[in-house]
Amino acid sequence: MEFAFLINVEESDMPTDPESAEGQETFAAWMAYNQRLLDGGHLIGGASLLGSDTATVVHRHASSTTVTDGPFAETKEQIGGFYLVRAADLDEAIALVEAMPLPNAAIEIRPLMFRPGS
Repeated sequence: MEFAFLINVEESDMPTDPESAEGQETFAAWMAYNQRLLDGGHLIGGASLLGSDTATVVHRHASSTTVTDGPFAETKEQIGGFYLVRAADLDEAIALVEAMPLPNAAIEIRPLMFRPGS
């Protein structure tokens, strides 16, 4: 099965200086996690995202389109990144999420319905 992991975090919890000791420690933990996914044959793809202040939302309606700056909803948590993974089942997907180096986050696990090229 294939799953999307949608990582929702409070942006204020993320290190702001990638060169700081905290930023480098965070980066190293994520690189180790990525390697675990690769070594296990789980990783299809994924990315971390820039802050929600860089977002652009396109609202499509039957006959019009509206473009706005900023996130779709004003919430404390924003999507900070995502993974596309292979797992045997939901239990294995949950175990992979539990291994993420995040102390505070809400990770939504969604089975993929369709992925071009798969």
